[in-house]
Amino acid sequence: MPRFAANLSTMFNECSFLDRFKAAAHAGFCGVEYLFPYDFNPADIKARLDEHGLKQVLFNMPAGNWAAGDRGLACIPARINEFKETVEQSIEYAKVLDCEQIHCMMGVAPKGVDKDILLQVVLDNLKYAADKFKHENIKLLIEPINTRDIPGYYLSHTIDALNLISEVDAHNISLQYDIYHMQVMEGDLAMTIKENLASIAHIQIADTPGRYEPGTGEINYAYLFSFLDDVGYQGWVGAEYFPSTTTQDSLKWFEPYR
Repeated sequence: MPRFAANLSTMFNECSFLDRFKAAAHAGFCGVEYLFPYDFNPADIKARLDEHGLKQVLFNMPAGNWAAGDRGLACIPARINEFKETVEQSIEYAKVLDCEQIHCMMGVAPKGVDKDILLQVVLDNLKYAADKFKHENIKLLIEPINTRDIPGYYLSHTIDALNLISEVDAHNISLQYDIYHMQVMEGDLAMTIKENLASIAHIQIADTPGRYEPGTGEINYAYLFSFLDDVGYQGWVGAEYFPSTTTQDSLKWFEPYR
């Protein structure tokens, strides 16, 4: 049976952030993820994890000024030093939270910059992050994101992510495979997962259209969850969806897996 983690950025928004840990545990989740922890003291977050018996599965490196439209810094040539600072900040939080995986958002590709220059910046930044993470036993994850939700996002296809992973050539860099994003961009979900299972360290879910909970759209999640067991997937599955009503009412899909 897949191990499910609740995404506390998209779920349980009926509660304040620190209260969402309790809500997730009471709903039957054993792990949690979220976009960013940096507005909170890591010791306060760790206390909630410990109090409710939860595993911190994943969070993102700082992505720049989110409100201003930043969606990561890894592909921005003018912000390499800032990127390196975010590596250090994310390590500090991961060590307190006992988190073994961190997702690096690529960012929106700046217009007018040669694609070869962007590629070299991305590779240099990923190699830097992977090396720093290696010393703390942290896995670096990269995720293709659909260009409908984030127009111009640098990384939007599985093959491109796999090529980056191959070029970085570090044992601790892997693919974060978001079923929602890849249904929008590619389809062929089961075969893509099976063929690239060795490179996939984390999976995220939401249905489409709408990015609501499983069972509200076109993706056959009952089949995919069984398929993950059949192919021997060992990682976590992060529920990164927006509840169509309340979080509690959105959890019908989760009943067989509590």
